[in-house]
Amino acid sequence: MTPESHAPPPACPAHGLGPGGLHRLHESEDLGALYEQLREEHGPVAPVLLHDDVPMWIVLGHAENLHMVRSPSQFCRDSRIWTPLRDGLVKPDHPLMPHIAWQPIASHAEGDEHKRLRGAVMGAISTIDFRSLRRYINRSSQAIVNRFCEEGEADLVSQFTEHLPMAVMCEILGMPDDYDDRLVEAARDALKGTETAIASHSYVMDALSRLTARRRAQPEEDLASYLISHPARLTDDEVREHLRLVLFAAYEATTNLLSNVLLTVLIDPRFRAQLNGGQMTVPEAVEQSLWNEPPFSTVFAYFAKQETELGGQRIRRGDGLLFAPLPANVDPRIRPDLSASMQGNRSHLAFGGGPHECPGQDIGRSIADVGVDALLMRLPDVELDCDQDELRWTASIASRHLVSLPVQFSPKPPQDVSETPHHNAVPKQRDWQIGAGPAQPRPAPAAARVPQPTPAQPQPTPSQPQPVPVHPQAQPAAEEPVRRRGVWQRLLRWWQGY
Repeated sequence: MTPESHAPPPACPAHGLGPGGLHRLHESEDLGALYEQLREEHGPVAPVLLHDDVPMWIVLGHAENLHMVRSPSQFCRDSRIWTPLRDGLVKPDHPLMPHIAWQPIASHAEGDEHKRLRGAVMGAISTIDFRSLRRYINRSSQAIVNRFCEEGEADLVSQFTEHLPMAVMCEILGMPDDYDDRLVEAARDALKGTETAIASHSYVMDALSRLTARRRAQPEEDLASYLISHPARLTDDEVREHLRLVLFAAYEATTNLLSNVLLTVLIDPRFRAQLNGGQMTVPEAVEQSLWNEPPFSTVFAYFAKQETELGGQRIRRGDGLLFAPLPANVDPRIRPDLSASMQGNRSHLAFGGGPHECPGQDIGRSIADVGVDALLMRLPDVELDCDQDELRWTASIASRHLVSLPVQFSPKPPQDVSETPHHNAVPKQRDWQIGAGPAQPRPAPAAARVPQPTPAQPQPTPSQPQPVPVHPQAQPAAEEPVRRRGVWQRLLRWWQGY
């Protein structure tokens, strides 16, 4: 008989408790509230249970999480030393094995092997031209918004935040032609762990295998080619696995980040007012979101290499610990007032820390910065099209993913993707007429007029009022000179890729 056979029914107050009265994380309906309860009961490090009542520690404190990730002599990512795994308590089909099982990749390696593999990844990422990348993000954002801007309504999750990161990551990796709705659906399905997740994962891996073979034969200027040509001399399997790691990690994190920032802008009037009033920039809004709702709630997992102490708890060799950015970012010792702005403060743990700190965090920030800014410029009156309490989430121990974000806005015409994002209406074509006649609409601004050839004009008689010729050629002399942008404005536009 398994321990689950004795589990109380869901309505019982003891629901979610396992042997020893420990909480089962995977049965909690409100992990945020549970984390605070655990903090109150146990302090910054608390004992919990995973599926099949596998014991684990969850690190709730900000300082304790930092110490763990920055102490490779005490903690590592190699699950092969995990005591429950060595003792046979973790079955091969355990739901969390895809996250925890050791793999020959940088995020699980140590010492010289870690330096070799991570060095190749960091070296490839260092070749990215971020100005060109931001320009590509801007154009991709325009192309995606063009798909629904005329409708006046959209689901920003399924139509925007799940598409933009994949489009950008495919460009970075070197497989822009592989980006389509099928790849987006496969990535989302593989990360959800559904019955078809294995097939979806295989679909993505097949695409990465083809990319690796192409770039091995014909290198180009992309991340896959730089991984292959790096002095670390990665094998095809190592290249493919690290492309998978970069693609999935960046895609999931950035999709969640985009959704969280847009949701906050839509439901918090103070947030929107600060953006519109110039008190906060989009990058600052992104950082605030990284504090409040990190893309990953917890990360599986770190393992104790020796007996030690952490947060007042005795940690034995082989114990597993969950790195937990979500509760760490709201640790009352560093954030006694959660309503206070964290503007200018980047000490959150959304991207981890230490030797395994996320190497692609600047890519994620760029996608969120440019993507949110472009969408708000194109759809300035966008607003939530449902009650806030109607929004639904898919939650797991690892992350929370917004299911949909329905919005409405004034329909806008498509825009040339090479233009700076704007929400100006398309000017109507004016029929130029000379002479007296019925009142005509005011002409469009001079910058929007298309020069037209001026027909020969009949000479008016002295008794007629002499009309003033109206044509584009006559306007520039009367226009005020365009004020030159300041140095900071020109630098900002250059950095944003405009």
